[in-house]
Amino acid sequence: MEGLYQQTNKQVHEVQSYMGRLETSDKESVHLVENEIQARIDNIFSNLERLEILSSKEPPNKRQNAKLRVDQLKYDVQHLQTALRNFQHRRYLREQQERQREELLARTFTTNDSDTTIPIDETLQFNESLQTAHRGMDELIGSGTNILQGLRDQRVTLKGTHKKILDVANMLGLSNTVMRLIEKRAFQDKFLMLGGMAVTCLIMFLVVQYLT
Repeated sequence: MEGLYQQTNKQVHEVQSYMGRLETSDKESVHLVENEIQARIDNIFSNLERLEILSSKEPPNKRQNAKLRVDQLKYDVQHLQTALRNFQHRRYLREQQERQREELLARTFTTNDSDTTIPIDETLQFNESLQTAHRGMDELIGSGTNILQGLRDQRVTLKGTHKKILDVANMLGLSNTVMRLIEKRAFQDKFLMLGGMAVTCLIMFLVVQYLT
């Protein structure tokens, strides 16, 4: 198991370095970089499935630690997958806006009255301002999505860690008082997470209402 874990951990770090190449890639090569990153992420998920099976077969004294290490890798690669999807969404919107701008500039305007003028400059400026506002909203929504996804992932990780801590605590024979303190802290963490999600949603809603 250790060899596969080290290999998968190395792949996670490689994907993190590849993510930095997305912002500097040109239009012709960005798709290739995205496909390469997605293929590596898929391979990592495949390795994680094998690691989960192998960790369950570890000796009892090593099993809990092995599962925690696998959960951490899964948490990291889920964040990478979310970051890749957000980048692809922003790229798609940019390309769509560029196409719309080119179509607007290439459009031929005709009039029946020689005295009639079309305020094309004002139209372009308004269009660019609108697109800038849309980009800001997309980035804000993407950031909010990342935050919410991170909170959801942390909740899953905390639930799994809480269960494993309780299992270890039972094995070690901890007192009921300590067990209740652990459960109380997990309950408080859950409400803190829900409060953070509610505040994030409220901020996103207010920004959307203000900008639109």
